[in-house]
Amino acid sequence: MALSFFQNTFAGNPLDRASDRRTDADWLAGQLASSDSLGLAIWNGKPLVEKTAGGKGGEGGVQIAYLPSKMVDELSGGPERLLFMGLWKDTAVFAVDMEGTSDPALGPLQGLGEFMDLRQIALRLPQTDAAILATAKQMFEWRRRHQYCASCGQPSEAMDGGWKRRCPACEAEHFPRTDPVVIMLAVHGDRCMVGRQEIWPKGMFSALAGFLEPGESIEEACARELAEEAGLKTVSVRYHSTQPWPYPSSLMIGLIAEVEDEDARPDQTELSEVRWFSREEARALVRGEYADTFCPQPMAIAHQLIKAWAFEEG
Repeated sequence: MALSFFQNTFAGNPLDRASDRRTDADWLAGQLASSDSLGLAIWNGKPLVEKTAGGKGGEGGVQIAYLPSKMVDELSGGPERLLFMGLWKDTAVFAVDMEGTSDPALGPLQGLGEFMDLRQIALRLPQTDAAILATAKQMFEWRRRHQYCASCGQPSEAMDGGWKRRCPACEAEHFPRTDPVVIMLAVHGDRCMVGRQEIWPKGMFSALAGFLEPGESIEEACARELAEEAGLKTVSVRYHSTQPWPYPSSLMIGLIAEVEDEDARPDQTELSEVRWFSREEARALVRGEYADTFCPQPMAIAHQLIKAWAFEEG
């Protein structure tokens, strides 16, 4: 369900997470064994999908290739690689995390779909499917990176349908983390500023971004990043939207930041170059009308920030 005026790619997961049922092992086991329950598969971070009619850009659409939950249970080999995603109405949905060099779509899942890179197919998926898959991908990335207790170093165990890890040695409990990132479009009057990093593809410019630090408000992080990377002083900050970003576990907090002047100086560490665009130029940028300059694709919140400012009234 949409909770705001705008949803970015990977937002809008339609499942009821049913977090109150995660601790009920008997209920989870019953749902996993039910012929009505569904499952999805992730292999080395790639979701199993099937092709559909439609889609954008002539590529054709794709959607989640759902599997019987019993199959997902068998493929998981136990709770370590299994995740209870939530409920679609009354139907339980699970996910299995598969690893290895052999493509399961050529083995046990042959004929049931194809594993594809989520970033590459995000705009070909229904928005709700993209959000569900991003949740599964982020959770499994967390599992892979936190298999050992951060307190004592011993192996930890999956609990609560995959949403918690517990150390049997010291009984410490560990929960998934999300790293907040401020991403802001600096504006001054009727001009906006974008920057580029040297490692990016030639001609690519984007909004500035940085991780929120402990003890820092969103507005303070925005002002600090603009000052550090571009030498700009922030006057005011307004919120646009957020985007779950499963690479590996960020929440992008989209902002429009009014700055004091246009005396931007790239720090040559994070930024190698900055450019200012009028509203008309920014509209051309998001339309892809420049031969040698471009911004991120529509799936990225940076694109949506530039577009929102370029086409807003007033």
